[in-house]
Amino acid sequence: MGRYLIATDAWHPQVNGVVRTLSSLTDELTARGHEVEIVSPADFRTVPCPTYGEIRLALARSRQIAKRIAAFRPTAIHIATEGLIGLAARRAALDLGLSFTTSFHTRFPEYLRKRAPIPEAWTYAFLRWFHRPASAVLVPTETMRRELSERGFSHLVTWTRGVDRSLFRKADPVPLDLPRPIFMTVSRIAPEKNIEAFLDLDLPGSKLVVGDGPTLADLKRRYPDVHFAGKQVGAALASHYAAADVFVFPSKTDTFGIVLIEALACGLPLATYREPGPIDVIAETRAGIMSDDLRTACLQALDLSPRDALARSEAFSWAACADIFVEAAAEFDMTDIDEHGLERSPRLAA
Repeated sequence: MGRYLIATDAWHPQVNGVVRTLSSLTDELTARGHEVEIVSPADFRTVPCPTYGEIRLALARSRQIAKRIAAFRPTAIHIATEGLIGLAARRAALDLGLSFTTSFHTRFPEYLRKRAPIPEAWTYAFLRWFHRPASAVLVPTETMRRELSERGFSHLVTWTRGVDRSLFRKADPVPLDLPRPIFMTVSRIAPEKNIEAFLDLDLPGSKLVVGDGPTLADLKRRYPDVHFAGKQVGAALASHYAAADVFVFPSKTDTFGIVLIEALACGLPLATYREPGPIDVIAETRAGIMSDDLRTACLQALDLSPRDALARSEAFSWAACADIFVEAAAEFDMTDIDEHGLERSPRLAA
């Protein structure tokens, strides 16, 4: 059995696709008998993110992570994010002479452009540098794999996502006294999610927004006719999916969108822009409508069958996600490393 050390800047109590992916992956791996060690912000002193106070930035040092590596003695290392923990883990692995894999979860260049005047080319240059030493870079869709390849990334492996069908299925809907049809989105409430593109649409019935985030109060004030349900998880989230008629995904910066397959598993047709993530989730099926005109996609999605949505969700599983992760893992031998000496790395031993 394998021993996997996963370094990530995104972990509980954050609620996002990265955390869902890594949590579900960890559950699947441990169910198979593997051991998983998560290196997360909980292990370090943190400070609030300057533009997003709900997220804590970990002040991680490479030597701290090197000690974790030496103590846990993994058979493989995966660096899931490009933040401070990811940078420290990258340096620790390189200084120790250990191979590792990475993953590409977020379109940070586009994300940062929404928040600051930082040219995308600069951020992509940083990301190429970050991922270059990895033996494999796991990306969520084939569309993203092709896009990143064209941008100069290498060793790219398509890494699917899954859905917990014991939780996300046709369920009893939460009682909502709202006019039909109900158009729903589930998202972190933040500028990069492009939620206003959905809220501004002239649609019949009602709009339902599930999620929390830094711009929630502002959107509540500006869109008094929208029903904001706040953060929902587990069975409560599934019952909100069950209450809606169409799932709307206005984001243009997500690389996948796990909420898409959660919605499909609950029988909800999708309405999205034609972007990476939706392109691969919907593909050539009748599970959703993609259009440059989101209103058109929403209205046309009303005519789609829940059966087609459910059928498409069957193409995704956390078992397949774990299979790809294990196959891509760059295994090594920890024989020459011990917790106290860290002999092979003079810089870390200093």
